[in-house]
Amino acid sequence: MTALLHHLEAVRSAGRKIFVPYLMAGIPDRVTFSDLLASDQADAIEVGLPFSDPLMDGPVIAEAGERAIAGGIGPLDAIDLVAQAPAGPPRPVMTYYNPIHHLGEDEFCRRVATGGIAGLIVPDLPLEESGSLRAAAAAHGLAWVPLVAPTSSPQRVMSIAATATGFVYAVSTLGVTGVRDSLSERSSRVVEACRAVTDLPILVGIGVSTPEQAHEAASTADGVVIGSAVVKRQVEEGHAAVESFFTAVRTALDA
Repeated sequence: MTALLHHLEAVRSAGRKIFVPYLMAGIPDRVTFSDLLASDQADAIEVGLPFSDPLMDGPVIAEAGERAIAGGIGPLDAIDLVAQAPAGPPRPVMTYYNPIHHLGEDEFCRRVATGGIAGLIVPDLPLEESGSLRAAAAAHGLAWVPLVAPTSSPQRVMSIAATATGFVYAVSTLGVTGVRDSLSERSSRVVEACRAVTDLPILVGIGVSTPEQAHEAASTADGVVIGSAVVKRQVEEGHAAVESFFTAVRTALDA
């Protein structure tokens, strides 16, 4: 069992819902980002590595990534920032495959594991092409977190979920990341499809934007991942607003 899965299972066994916010590395600045990584409201923190061509991300996260890059923070710099941050909850990273390919799969996994990172989320790497990276991740003690789309067939859901060693990321809606006014009606169906084939924690993400939506999603799932709504506060309002939002989501999930 990976360290990330062990931690999330402990949360679930305690009867609590799992909260995983997403932070863009280096935003709004290096110090504030590092402080946010130590939040005691989150059960894990997904760290986005800045990348110039973020295919899955909408304008909020894409622009935050551009801002980080303009400030001199690339993918490897982001890994170093995580390594230097205060202790806190487990930190899987979300990255596109290009930086991994550029450095080499084994070296990338060694680098992130050495930096205290707990797992990998690689949304643009298809299941059929992920075997060697999953093996490298396992060799370095990193959890693998696959994404299940609303359009995935039952057989594909089974195949994708079988690779998970951290949690299963249930994508609630089609399209890129972004803040949305309501939770997609597809959310519960994706969770049900995942629940039929795995006992691992299932977290809903992409489009979960408010504490109320988090509470709704967690009525069927084991927890939520919240990205754009967090990053928007990172960029526009800073540390206090992000921590306040974390507290509001935590309260909603514990209700």
